Amino acid sequence: MFYIVGLGLGGVKDITVRGLEIVRNAERVYLESYTSILPEDKLKLETFYEKPLIEADREMVEQSADEILDSAHEKDVVLLVVGDPFGATTHADILLRARDLNINTKVVHNASILNAIGCCGLQLYHFGETVSIPFWTDIWRPSSFLNKINQNKAIGLHTLCLLDIQVKEPTWESITKKKKEYQPSRFMEVKEACSQLLQIINKGEFEEVNYVSRECLCVGAARVGWPDQKIVVATLAEMADVDLGPPLHSMVIVGKLHPIEEQFLKQFFINKT
Repeated sequence: MFYIVGLGLGGVKDITVRGLEIVRNAERVYLESYTSILPEDKLKLETFYEKPLIEADREMVEQSADEILDSAHEKDVVLLVVGDPFGATTHADILLRARDLNINTKVVHNASILNAIGCCGLQLYHFGETVSIPFWTDIWRPSSFLNKINQNKAIGLHTLCLLDIQVKEPTWESITKKKKEYQPSRFMEVKEACSQLLQIINKGEFEEVNYVSRECLCVGAARVGWPDQKIVVATLAEMADVDLGPPLHSMVIVGKLHPIEEQFLKQFFINKT
């Protein structure tokens, strides 16, 4: 059997009881290490799970899936994923590969940012399409995600913005010279995402009507599910100057508020006047 087991968000003990039993009985256990991070390191996970973990970086999961799936016809093999297994397209892809090889598969779900963002008080059924905000470069400055935010806001829906994570990204020299070198890990902060949005707004180049302004209400969420979780509510312009501390960060562009949502958000306002 090939299992994908969600680890949740908060740490080593957030794995489900069923997931822990599967891990402890498996022949091999891989830890996917590039779509998210946990507060504890690999050694603490191994100690609690009583199992050695094989680190699976992006290259292994996307290009060497056969190595992970090897012998899963006869033995139990597990891929551990921070959050929920279906929080990233990559994990659906490896499940499809396993099924193409006639390997039995099972998924053990857990909390992810897609549902845990409800901790800020915004009701989950008031969210529209989730968007991803990527790091800009000198030559690549995409802005299409703003169109999706506008589509949500036009009908009063909130938008969860997943902020870019770059772990073990190859350097330009690595790509051009086939020399394995990697850039330092980077995790986008809420203030950087807000800065990029403000730059797009200031340029005023929109395909359709723009509903996102400097005074638009935003929720900044850092380390959701961790002991030092932090939530701040401010305008887009204010949020561009807010330091939410270490990663991981995510953000919500707020749509039309229900009175209960409005009341819940008040406790997180940066200016409580």
